[in-house]
Amino acid sequence: MKGAGAEDRALAHLLRLGHELLERNYRIPGGELDLITCHGGVIVFTEVKQRRSGAYGTPLESVTPRKAALLQRAALQYLIRAHGREDLACRFDVIGILGSETGGHLTHLENVFG
Repeated sequence: MKGAGAEDRALAHLLRLGHELLERNYRIPGGELDLITCHGGVIVFTEVKQRRSGAYGTPLESVTPRKAALLQRAALQYLIRAHGREDLACRFDVIGILGSETGGHLTHLENVFG
């Protein structure tokens, strides 16, 4: 699975912050949510991006408006399927790793589509 090492590192980071893992690699046609956690009663949908170098931009810059729309659609489906409703408190985070999966610089942005 491509990106599994970066997702492992991102998940470890979130768990250290007190998140509880709900789902990993939740897929619907046309979209995927890398990590779904709960933190302080809020469902957190986290997109994980890793790039070996910044030659073509940072990992965080790779989350385009189109990608954001796909993430939001997948999140809505998750809320309805897993919880039976769409009006739960939630947010979208992005974790970017620049460099190697294990030793690169990790950046965590919270509530990026808020």
